[in-house]
Amino acid sequence: MTDKRILDMNGIGKSFGGVPVLADVHFHLDAGEVVALLGANGAGKSTLMKILSGNYSRDAGTIAVNGSEQDLKSPADALALGIRMLPQELSVFSDLTVAENIMIGALPRNGMHVDRGAMEVRATALLERMGLDWLSPRTRMGTLSHHVQRIVEIARAMNGEARVLIMDEPTASLAADEVQMLFGIIRRLQADGISIIYISHYLKEVFAVSGRIAVLRDGRNAGDFTTANTNVDEVLHAIIGNRVGDLYPAFSVNTASAADVVTVEGLNVEGWLRGVDFTVRQGSITGVHGLIGSGVEMIGRALFGAAPRTRVERVEIDGKPYQVSTPGKAVEAGLGLVAAERKREGIVAMLSLRENMSLANMPLFTKGLSVDRKKEATTTAEWIWRLSIRARNAEQPIGTLSGGNQQKVCLARWLLGDLKVLILEEPTRGVDVGARQEIYRQIRQLADGGLGILLISSDAEEVAGLADRSIALASGRVTEIFEQPTEASALMSAASKSAAAA
Repeated sequence: MTDKRILDMNGIGKSFGGVPVLADVHFHLDAGEVVALLGANGAGKSTLMKILSGNYSRDAGTIAVNGSEQDLKSPADALALGIRMLPQELSVFSDLTVAENIMIGALPRNGMHVDRGAMEVRATALLERMGLDWLSPRTRMGTLSHHVQRIVEIARAMNGEARVLIMDEPTASLAADEVQMLFGIIRRLQADGISIIYISHYLKEVFAVSGRIAVLRDGRNAGDFTTANTNVDEVLHAIIGNRVGDLYPAFSVNTASAADVVTVEGLNVEGWLRGVDFTVRQGSITGVHGLIGSGVEMIGRALFGAAPRTRVERVEIDGKPYQVSTPGKAVEAGLGLVAAERKREGIVAMLSLRENMSLANMPLFTKGLSVDRKKEATTTAEWIWRLSIRARNAEQPIGTLSGGNQQKVCLARWLLGDLKVLILEEPTRGVDVGARQEIYRQIRQLADGGLGILLISSDAEEVAGLADRSIALASGRVTEIFEQPTEASALMSAASKSAAAA
């Protein structure tokens, strides 16, 4: 350990429900150092930082701050040691003043009352430290732009004896000039001896602001690089490794000549997407990859008629004009959507497998005012068998199944009907590796059977392993189109472009 070492995390381990998410992880930080912490989704970054910030307890390992071993049992313990976390989403009080937002939780008192004079003096000093000497501490927070509110958040984190600042995707919603302003603040804090852990998927920014890069993969250390002595390819290799392997089925032999089943031009969602074009071919998987916040979350919903403030220049389904309107109209046109938030939007936990499968297909089983329960039971039993859904029977409550089997039920729901295109959002989120492999195989079989599939995922490996063709998104725009299967590193590189390059 160096004389400048402010943080040492050694042999950190953490499991949830018997599943290890961190194993023998080591991470260190020197005073005044900016270290980028990188890794694919699920690599363990968030868990490691939640342990450091006192939100999670560790199962194994030690944490030393300034050479003294610590047991962080709560966020208050971390705060007392000068460890502060800046969340990805803004966490401010819009109706309070700037000074009140900065000093919240540590308001100076004069007897029983808040000492507003002392509060504003302290807030002003912190604002000046952030380069916001023009901003009155009496300004109402809600009147400020997003990026200024973000800087006020940093000022709040610096209140007190701050030593370590964890920044989680701090530039996700910032414009290029705002990013540069943030970098200036980071350098100012660094010069004051503040250490910064910078979590980001934007590799160009990582190389611009960090002195060292630490990579996690599958809950373990995968690389530690001096930024000046490495390159994007080396870092991407550490992030991805060679994990694709046999997890994914073989690609279709040739889908380039297949007919377009869906054509979309000029898809816009206010605040999310700007002029997005794409096509889905019959019997083919079109992948869409982007980082969380890039707009990737809205593409499927917009096409399905489930995104507010959607505007689109042209949509064709099977060569016929289609007007995006409501999910009901989308289903009538042959579209199906398996939502990313399975438990909130995909299943009704207290209902049975049969009932969950039938939700979008009651006209198939209805005669007049009655439901043909025999046909419903026979059809659902067939799909339970075809998709290898592991359940006692069709009447088992879906909430008692594993995540992988719940996802198969969500797939089956759409396959009962007359489907042309299946939209899959984050199809294996919260699913273990064994179930993922089975779901991937079934997705490929559906495409090989003639179904058009729009695969939307923030996991570059997933898109690279499945998609016959794909597009990458950054800041709501398409940054690159891949007409053939491509590598995860290429997708990540295209999706990691900052707002300035998108």
